Amino acid sequence: MWLVKIVETVFDLDFSFLGIKPISVEGLPGIILFHFIHGDWEHLFANTVPILVLGTSLYYFYRPIANKTLLILMFSTGFLTWCGARSGVHIGASGLVYGLTFFLMISGFIRRDRKLIIISLIVVFLYGSLVWGLYPKYAIENNISWEGHLAGFVMGIVLAFYFRKEGPQREEYIWEDEDDDNDSDTNDEKPYWDVPEPDKDELTVVYRFRRK
Repeated sequence: MWLVKIVETVFDLDFSFLGIKPISVEGLPGIILFHFIHGDWEHLFANTVPILVLGTSLYYFYRPIANKTLLILMFSTGFLTWCGARSGVHIGASGLVYGLTFFLMISGFIRRDRKLIIISLIVVFLYGSLVWGLYPKYAIENNISWEGHLAGFVMGIVLAFYFRKEGPQREEYIWEDEDDDNDSDTNDEKPYWDVPEPDKDELTVVYRFRRK
């Protein structure tokens, strides 16, 4: 993203024509390329920090499925935007930001792992306000592609459920019964009929513990 913007600035170019143009053959390359193109430096800065934070979280906590998740989000958000967005040119990585946000937000609660739930809550705290970008009126007034945001929102949740059984899972604690002595001692147990007869003046209670 930064390389594209630097090249545009240095050589006085504008790559926005490579963005998504919905329902047009000309706009097909934009399904992938639109993530890397931004209108200005402010737009680029706005997406850079979330991608660094969310991308790092994805690759640190969900490493086994990070590549698949990122690539699917990149393609699917672009494709859905191409299929259903209003006419115009759609550029920017905000759709990817929404996908990462809601994937991380939902995954922790689905997996019910303490550490992942904490990450989900942190994401809610940091980026919960992104939900405003899903409202068409607010987005249109601020020249924002709410369709790209919606695509990221939907695919983030879909992938959270789809990959719920892959990657990190809830830690399970197995409590094992401890033997009074070594396991070998259990083999030396005498059957109940070998227990010596108690004295007539004493009461003897014999306990037998068996593993299930």
